[in-house]
Amino acid sequence: MSPLVRWVIGELVIIIFIGHWPLLSPLHFSPVCVNIERFTGAAMLIVNNLSKAYGTQTLFDGASFTVGPGERLGLVGRNGTGKTTLFRMILGEETPDSGEIHIPRGYTIRHLSQHISFSERSVLAEACLNLPVSDDGRDETYKAKTVLAGLGFTEDEFSTDPGKLSGGFQVRLNLAKILIARPMMLLLDEPTNYLDIVSIRWLTQFLKGWKGEMILITHDRDFMDSVTTHTMAIHRMRMRKIAGTTHKLYEQIIEEEEIYEQTRVNEEKKRKEIELFINRFRAQATRARSVQSRVRQLQKKERMEKLTTLENLEFSFNAAPFPGRWLLEADNVSFSYDPSGPELIKDLTIAVRKRDRIGIIGKNGKGKTTLLNILAGEFTPRSGTITYSQNLKLGYFGQMNIDRLDPEVTIEDEIWSVEPGRGKTAVRGICGAMLFDGDKALKKIGVLSGGERSRVLLGKLLAAPANLLLLDEPTNHLDMESIDSLIEAINEFDGAVMIVTHSEMILDAVAERLIVFDGNKVGIFDGSYEDFLSRVGWEDEAEGRAGESESVATPAKSAIRRESKRLKADIVNERSRAMTPVKTRINDVESAITETERQLARDNEALIKASQNGDGKAIISLSMSIHEARQRIDSLFDELEILTLEHDALAREFEQRLNEV
Repeated sequence: MSPLVRWVIGELVIIIFIGHWPLLSPLHFSPVCVNIERFTGAAMLIVNNLSKAYGTQTLFDGASFTVGPGERLGLVGRNGTGKTTLFRMILGEETPDSGEIHIPRGYTIRHLSQHISFSERSVLAEACLNLPVSDDGRDETYKAKTVLAGLGFTEDEFSTDPGKLSGGFQVRLNLAKILIARPMMLLLDEPTNYLDIVSIRWLTQFLKGWKGEMILITHDRDFMDSVTTHTMAIHRMRMRKIAGTTHKLYEQIIEEEEIYEQTRVNEEKKRKEIELFINRFRAQATRARSVQSRVRQLQKKERMEKLTTLENLEFSFNAAPFPGRWLLEADNVSFSYDPSGPELIKDLTIAVRKRDRIGIIGKNGKGKTTLLNILAGEFTPRSGTITYSQNLKLGYFGQMNIDRLDPEVTIEDEIWSVEPGRGKTAVRGICGAMLFDGDKALKKIGVLSGGERSRVLLGKLLAAPANLLLLDEPTNHLDMESIDSLIEAINEFDGAVMIVTHSEMILDAVAERLIVFDGNKVGIFDGSYEDFLSRVGWEDEAEGRAGESESVATPAKSAIRRESKRLKADIVNERSRAMTPVKTRINDVESAITETERQLARDNEALIKASQNGDGKAIISLSMSIHEARQRIDSLFDELEILTLEHDALAREFEQRLNEV
């Protein structure tokens, strides 16, 4: 371990943090630590003035933060800002260039490692390796079984050789082992990447009850906000930490940077005025004292640097026109990989309309990706038919399609291959939108990381005109800002979208209908994901609840549960009728604001050109148009505020009614 990473043993530590961090009280770390309670009142982790760079890329520059008792910290930041590197430095696997990391002696930290190494012959035995010994010698194997079941292992798989598990389930077993170990601090780096939606829901509840400390990296904003108490951003090579959610943190960062920029502009204006005075009166002996005073004033005043613009992925799907109503129709489609074996998909019937937003959900291995391959024409169904409109233009993003990229061609050429008639400027524009600007677009595919190849695949999707998008886990390599941009692009796309995702946040934001793989069957649900949870729910969760109360079940209680479910369904239907018009109007108003702002930007550019050309008529016309656009934007924002308040009030009302049932 680096000497810079100091294990504090019975020391008295006083650290003064600069910037956002206050003077800390003296911290005493006990040299003997047997449980979390022994550390109560002290910071569990102190990172002070940390710096780290790789060549010309600086990740941290004087970064500082603490993790206090019981804090569950969400760590956010754009891809490449150093989140995983920070974990490695906390674990002693990487050395900081300068700065210190203080951890109390005896304080146990476990992290989710992608390194796979198993020593036992069964899943359960491997999981129990980390099971703490009970004080009274009781067999607590049931705790390991509970965690394994929550993460998607069946009872039959408890006896399976870990080495024979798929890669995804091996990572799940690693996750189970650290949860079962109950360390004092958890370091979780993208723990949901190999989990399905049901397992993520279980993990959410588990982490909400975590009594120790935790630092969590995830691209799923809703998952993070639901399990953390604090959020910290790696932002401009420093740490910014608050108590609260990602939304609250980013709001504060935006507000602070707006204030900084306004202050900088004002300071720059004052500086220019002082410089103008100095240059004007430098030669006048009678003004020498005033000039020298202002020179000293400039020397004392440190120049505020303009903040660099942070790049975001920019999504805008290229919608192909579609004059009809139905893009495709699947009728009683069934499929099996084994001609003599059971069917993975059985008797699925669905028709996809022009503006459909369909979420495809279910456990891993149940057939979600297979269904997309069937609809894309890559697999042939065992039985049933799929009818495609003659005007259908299909765009397909699949994780396995990354392997089809040619490693010998450049990013630019790979994107150009989608539509060879597209001009070089347009192709470079798409490359830039995927953060491959300038010479980066000339990199060969073979040297790119998995995340970069995923962005190339998304770029190809943007380049090709389509009226039906099939998206298979498109967010796996995206950061939070990029996911927000993708959701916005999906909502604005003038075509249909079918998306496989385990993110409840994306389902809530996008899906209006669902194809549900649950309990060895597949079916259609006409409604949002929220409606599905309220009216149907996941079979495993229902079985879990039934199992908890099985010993006290009576016919009367069963009748009460049925009545409760009926009442909830009625409330959900009423909520849908009440809130759908409000949601629709909010979407319309937001779209109108976006379009008006784009028009305003175009008019402003045209006004500048008209002013340069001295075109009086155009100046008058454009000025009037700009004035009207600004008034319209203000009016739309006023309406949006009223609609949002109405929507939130309705949501609270129905949530309260559902809780009362």
